[in-house]
Amino acid sequence: MRKNTRWMGSVLVLLSVFLLSRTLEKRISAQESKEPSSSKAAEFVGAETCLQCHANRESFKDNIHAKAWPRAKGIEFSKSCETCHGPGSLHASAAGDKNNPDFFAIRNPKKLSSKEIAKTCLECHKGGTRFHWEGSKHESQDVSCLSCHSMHEAKSPGGKLLLAKASVMETCFQCHNTKKAQFQRSSHMPLREGKMSCTDCHNPHGSVGPTLLKQASVNENCLSCHAEKKGPFLWEHAPVRENCLNCHQPHGSQHDRLLKAKRPRLCQQCHIEARHPVTASNPDNLHLAGRSCTECHSQIHGSNHPSGVRLQR
Repeated sequence: MRKNTRWMGSVLVLLSVFLLSRTLEKRISAQESKEPSSSKAAEFVGAETCLQCHANRESFKDNIHAKAWPRAKGIEFSKSCETCHGPGSLHASAAGDKNNPDFFAIRNPKKLSSKEIAKTCLECHKGGTRFHWEGSKHESQDVSCLSCHSMHEAKSPGGKLLLAKASVMETCFQCHNTKKAQFQRSSHMPLREGKMSCTDCHNPHGSVGPTLLKQASVNENCLSCHAEKKGPFLWEHAPVRENCLNCHQPHGSQHDRLLKAKRPRLCQQCHIEARHPVTASNPDNLHLAGRSCTECHSQIHGSNHPSGVRLQR
C-alpha cells in the first residue's frame, strides 16, 4: 500500500513538472513572436521617412524640441524621431502591418513604464531642475513624464513647457483633486486669476524640501515672497518662526488671509489664559464680540519695538 502511494506521488510530481515546462515554453514562444522576426539590425532612416506615414506629426517641426536640438544637442530634424523612438528601418519596412513583428521594432513611449520613459527623457534633461527627480515623490509614485507633458503637440499656449493640459494648474489638478477644491474657496492663492502657478512654490521634478517645495522648508518658501515677515525681530512669535502652516492653509481657506480658523479662535488654540478680554468666561467679552486679537497685537509676525514683547507695537 505504501509503495503504491509513493509511486502515485512520484507520477503527480513528474506530471506537474511537465505541465509547468509546457506553460513556460508557450510564454517564451509568445514573447518571441512579438519581437522583430528579422535577424537584421534596425537602422536609422530619418524623420522624412517617418512623415510619409505619420503626416499628422508634421507640426513637430515647430516643436521646442525640434527648434532647440540642433543648437543644444547637435541633433538635426532628420534625426529627431529616432532620437526617442530608436532606429526605424524595420518598423518602416513593415508598412503599417501590425501582424508583422517588425512593426514593433521601435520604442512606443506610451507602452513603456514610467521609469523607462524617464530614462529616455533624462538622456537630455538630466540636471538642473530635474536633478532630484530620482527618488522624488512623483518618481516613487510612478508618475510618468507623459502624465504631465505632451511631446509632439503642446496643449498649453506658447508650447515651451509642452504641457499635457492648457496650464500648469490644470496639469497638476489631474491628480491633485483635493487641492483643486481648496483653490475654489473664498480665500485662495491667486492661481485662478493667473497671477502665479503651482511651480512658483513647488518643483514637480523633485526637491530637497518637503512636499516638493522649491526651498528647503515651508518658511523659506513663504518668505521668498513675503520678505516683510522674515525679520530678524527683537520679539519673535514662536509659532511663526516654527512654521507658517501653524496658522495658514496655503492652498485655500474659508477664512481671510488663508487662516486655518477665524480670529480670535485661531489664537485661542494656544492662548487660553483666564480672564483675558477674549476668553469666553470674561463678562466683558460681550463688548469684544467679533473683534480680532490683532486689533491689539498688531505685529503678530514679530516686533522690533523695545516695548513690543506682547507684539502690540
